[in-house]
Amino acid sequence: MPIGLVVMRWNERVGTELLNKYPEEMEITDKTLMQIYSTHEYSGESGLVSLMIGSLNIASYYTGPENEYYVILLLNIDEDPDSYEEGLIDVSRIIIQNLDGDAYFKMIPSIFQRLSVYPTLNIEQKLAFTYYDKVKRMIINRLREDGAVSKSEITIWLKDQYKQGFLNINADIMELIKRDIIKQVSVKGVPSELIFLINDIVCMRVPPVKLVKDPLDRGLPSRLVENYKTEVKKFFLDYNPTEADNLRVLDVLTNPQAYETLRLLRTAIVTRNDLEKLRKKGIDDLDNILKMLWETQIVQIFRDENENEYYALLSDFYLDLIFPKYLMNVIKMNYIKKSKAEPVLIEYLTILEDSYINRKATRKSKT
Repeated sequence: MPIGLVVMRWNERVGTELLNKYPEEMEITDKTLMQIYSTHEYSGESGLVSLMIGSLNIASYYTGPENEYYVILLLNIDEDPDSYEEGLIDVSRIIIQNLDGDAYFKMIPSIFQRLSVYPTLNIEQKLAFTYYDKVKRMIINRLREDGAVSKSEITIWLKDQYKQGFLNINADIMELIKRDIIKQVSVKGVPSELIFLINDIVCMRVPPVKLVKDPLDRGLPSRLVENYKTEVKKFFLDYNPTEADNLRVLDVLTNPQAYETLRLLRTAIVTRNDLEKLRKKGIDDLDNILKMLWETQIVQIFRDENENEYYALLSDFYLDLIFPKYLMNVIKMNYIKKSKAEPVLIEYLTILEDSYINRKATRKSKT
């Protein structure tokens, strides 16, 4: 568990300038901040550095010369700074997008909590964080259309399209590679490395099947069972998956407190007293979390004749990787229109074949 978070920038007049820290009582010296600055200054590029200063274990992310902000995470001595790199990139972008009027100040506690859970994220959460990030989503959407794009072309395109904050394209591409979504390959005769989409992300709401199948056994009083089933059926009769709705749900999945609450609700229909027990797991903002789940139509509240409240999932969410069969048509059209060189298309077919075989082998071994 990290010890604290610091936001700093370089001021030509006064040097290192501490803008915010959490928790407030945490102490960090000007000398330490200067050492962090000097370490980043050696490379002059955006990115992560990890260093030990005395007894401090530090992971620091520099947003680059355009913004010159430093997001610094103080860790326990036995923690691995590299395991927080993706999280620091993620929250650095949030901070840059909320600089006006120092709007990010009030977000610092939640940003710190968000960072703290990064090393323990499960596969669903990792995919949620990846697809919720606008830049990575832009890369995926571009590749859905083109299948393969040169790294130099997508770099220029992103810089032209994304002007709300800083870009660390190499880090974004590396994360998508680690998630097994894209592959970066050199093709003979092509001057720039190529980025290929090898797995797509599917996300949509799904009925909470296990709960609907036997709500009585999951904690709902018998008098409310039919009402619950009716409400779930009614919701999905009118449901149409959209990008906007997916992002609303991903806002929940990327909130550590909301996700922990969702994990409980996936297993049982619970009372308010049951939910209160989550405070022992660090959920100290339960009212706002429940409001978020209600407003996104994930949770429905049912009341019995004694006005006892029961919290049940109205809709769950499915998020996973799928093999992009539709790309065969994209490759075919690229061949017909001659919009991509034949060696690139041949390489892409080989990569997709390998990806498909690997997916089948992985699924077979799991079974």
